Amino acid sequence: MKKKIAVTGNEALAEALRQINPDVCAAYPITPQTDMMQRFSEFVADGLVDTELMLVESEHSAMSACIGASAGGGRVATATSGPGLALMWEMLYVASGMRCPIVMPVINRALSAPLNIHCDHSDAMGARDSGWIQLWSENAQEAYDNMIMAFRIAEHTDIRLPVMVCMDGFIISHSLGIMEFLADDVVRKFIRKFTPHEALLDINHPVSYGPLIVTDQYHEYKNAQNNIMSEVFDVASDVAAEFENISGRRYGFFETYKLEDAEIGIVILNSAAGTCKDMIDEARREGIKIGLLKPRLFRPFPYEMIAAALSHLKVICVLDRSDSFGAHAPLFVEIATSLYNCKQRPVLINRIYGLGGRDFMPEHVSGVINEMIDIAGKKIEIIPKKYISLRK
Repeated sequence: MKKKIAVTGNEALAEALRQINPDVCAAYPITPQTDMMQRFSEFVADGLVDTELMLVESEHSAMSACIGASAGGGRVATATSGPGLALMWEMLYVASGMRCPIVMPVINRALSAPLNIHCDHSDAMGARDSGWIQLWSENAQEAYDNMIMAFRIAEHTDIRLPVMVCMDGFIISHSLGIMEFLADDVVRKFIRKFTPHEALLDINHPVSYGPLIVTDQYHEYKNAQNNIMSEVFDVASDVAAEFENISGRRYGFFETYKLEDAEIGIVILNSAAGTCKDMIDEARREGIKIGLLKPRLFRPFPYEMIAAALSHLKVICVLDRSDSFGAHAPLFVEIATSLYNCKQRPVLINRIYGLGGRDFMPEHVSGVINEMIDIAGKKIEIIPKKYISLRK
C-alpha cells in the first residue's frame, strides 16, 4: 500500500534508508546532511533496522570505513555535503576503482572559501570524474525514488560501482513537500537480498583489494573501468522500467518539458527546474515556444540522446549552479559536447545562477527567456558566459 505524506527531503531519504536497511553506514555530520543521518540514527536506536551505524572522526574516515565494509561483503551507505564530500576526494576514487557499490546521498552545498552552508552544485560537480554514477533529483519524491533505484544499479553484477544521489541542500533537504512512500515490503522485494561479490571476508575464496599496479596494468585497468560505465545505461533503464511497475512513476536519463515543438530551451539541474517549468507555462500562454531539459543521470552522460532532444532548437541557455573558473561551467560543457557533431547546432549560452544559495527567482527565468528571444532574432550580441542576478 502506498502512502502520501508531508516530509522534508532529508526525512524522505532517511525513510528510504530505513526501508533498505543497509548492513553498514559510516557517517559524519555536516550541514545540511546532518538532519538526515540523525533521523536514520533514531531508526537504528529504536531497533527498526539492523544497520551498524558508525560515527567516525571525519568524512575521509567515513568513506574509508564504507570501502572496508563494502569490500568485506556488506550492503553499505553513507551521506555527506559540500566540504565533507571534498574531504572524501581520495577515497572516492578508491571506492570506484575497487568497484564498491556504495550508495551516498549528497545534499548539495557550496564549497569554501568564503564559508557557506547553502546550496550550489560545486561539491558533486567537483567529484564528477571520480568514477561514481551520479543521479540528480528535482524534489524529495525524485530523491527518494533515486535512492531506492541507486542500490539496484550499484549492486548489479555487471556494474558494481558506487552511486551518488544528489539533492539540493536546504531548498529540498529542509523544505516540506507532499510525496508518496512505497510500502516496506515492496521496497525490499525491489532491491532484493544483497549478495556479496568476491568478499574480502570470505576466507574460503581469498581475494586481494587495492594491489599496487604502477605502470604495467594501470592504463588498462582504467580503460576497463571506463567500459563498465558504458554498461550503466542499459542497467539504469531496466531498473527504471521495473521501478515504474511498482510506483507508477517513470524516470529516464533526463526529463523534457514542452520541448518537442520548442524553438528555444533551458537546460538545468535539480530544484530550480520547478521554477523554470512555471515560467515556461507562463511564456507558452504568451505564444513563446520554449521548453526545458533536466538531466537526471549525469554520470555516465547520455550524449547522443540529449543531442537528439535538443538539436532542433535555435537557442539554448544552460544554467549552471556551479562554475569552472576561467572556463565554461560543467553542465554547459557536457551539453556543448553533446551537440558538437550535430550538422545544425543551436546557439549556446552559459548562465551561472544561485551560487551559495542565492535565490533563483521567476524574474531570473524571464530574463533568460527574453535574452534567448533576442538572440534568436539577432537583436543582441551573444555573450557566451555570465553570472545572472548579481547585486550592484
